[in-house]
Amino acid sequence: MKHDCDFCKIAAGLLDCKKVYEDDRAVAFLDYDPISTGHMLLISKVHVPDADLLPEEDAVHLMKVSCRLIAAMKKAFPCDGYTVMQNGGDFNDLDHYHMHIFPRHHGDGFGWVDGGLPQECSDEVAEKIKACL
Repeated sequence: MKHDCDFCKIAAGLLDCKKVYEDDRAVAFLDYDPISTGHMLLISKVHVPDADLLPEEDAVHLMKVSCRLIAAMKKAFPCDGYTVMQNGGDFNDLDHYHMHIFPRHHGDGFGWVDGGLPQECSDEVAEKIKACL
């Protein structure tokens, strides 16, 4: 546990939240500033900032739990779809692995934003990633 981490405090039961799920590896709770009603955060009880640093068994477990949460969310809040999102590196503003899970509705205004920078989809890009596996 990292003592200055709010998510570690939630995982240890030291900080209050609107908890919807907990087991020995994970906790899910409502986002305090939701994108839509039913927006949840799923966190690992292990303090790591990014998905690629999670122990493999925890990563697999979190994916299984996320599927259960999605099914429950769809029953509780009928929706047109859902989004699962996880930010890493400099874009993980909380420095503790967390996954956003939230219901989506047509016309909800949520979407990807194109930053306008030139991007590339090529064999060279694919080969560069494959070489690093």
